[in-house]
Amino acid sequence: MDSQISTRNKKARLAGLLYLLLVICGLAYLVYVPSQIVDWDNATRTLENLERKEMPFKLGIVAAICSFIIFILLPLALYRLLKEVDKNAALLMALLAILSVPISFVNILNKFTILSLLETPEPQKGNDLAYQVMFYLEQYSNGTELLQIFWGLWLLPFGYLVYRSVFLPKLLGILLMLGCFGYLITFFGGFLYPGFSKTVFSTIVALPASIGEIGTCLWLLIMGTNTVKFAKK
Repeated sequence: MDSQISTRNKKARLAGLLYLLLVICGLAYLVYVPSQIVDWDNATRTLENLERKEMPFKLGIVAAICSFIIFILLPLALYRLLKEVDKNAALLMALLAILSVPISFVNILNKFTILSLLETPEPQKGNDLAYQVMFYLEQYSNGTELLQIFWGLWLLPFGYLVYRSVFLPKLLGILLMLGCFGYLITFFGGFLYPGFSKTVFSTIVALPASIGEIGTCLWLLIMGTNTVKFAKK
């Protein structure tokens, strides 16, 4: 029994470490880098930022690619940990997560295209370069919004598994399942109502996923699996 608990704790902490790396890389390429470069209301300023901060832009791409690779490894690590709870649900969780990765790699090509535009010899650059850059940034943004469907869907079986497990807090499972619907509402709300992302409601529906994912990440990494407190009576 002790060896089984030790093995499960190792699996949990590996998954927690991968989750933490995913969060760090995700914040870098989804939040920090765009905040330093992209001005959606000013194409000229965005182009100037890109020309001055090309290296941070490239590092953002590297962080994105690292995220995609981790998002293959993380579901597999969680599958190994949670398959004893429900093998079919664990398989569905891993499948829904990994399905997003090919889309992510195709989507990141938009940023490589932007780099190609920036490397165009000065005499060949047209006056509309800034608008070309904004076009590919918008294409990338559209792809990222589409990915929210998969980022949400995988949380439903994941949350179910956490809830059903006897070694993780049920509250985290509930938050993860709510997070699934939060991602879906964010996508469809943003698609149908352009100003949705600026509403208070959009902030509220995003909270369960944020709290649930970061909470699960830290719990797995620090606490591992607790077979006493959360064991079924």
